Amino acid sequence: MTLVETLRSGKCKPCSGGTPPLSGATVRECLAALPSWRLSDDGKSILRDLLMKDFSSAVDLIVRIKNVAEAEDHHPDLHLTGYRRLTVELSTHAIGGLSENDFILAAKIEALPKSLKESNR
Repeated sequence: MTLVETLRSGKCKPCSGGTPPLSGATVRECLAALPSWRLSDDGKSILRDLLMKDFSSAVDLIVRIKNVAEAEDHHPDLHLTGYRRLTVELSTHAIGGLSENDFILAAKIEALPKSLKESNR
């Protein structure tokens, strides 16, 4: 099983303030398995930029992301601008950085069908 398959089949677990963020090596390994995602400048979140076909497609994807996020009880920040530019941002706020949950949810979001005009980074 590949890392992305392992992440996709995983389940988010509650994190407490005492849980350390993932190491830089682990973050790089997970990002290599999810090449459409990028690390934020401060290294505390991962982001996926999408240019959707239209407004309706962007909102539809937001609803599908919401359903996955609710099932995992791990919620991204979603930024819709310019009516079809969607940025998904994942971080584990309780630990002030990245946890395995962020990559599990990113892998599940990656598996969702998307109506893209193009994908940009």
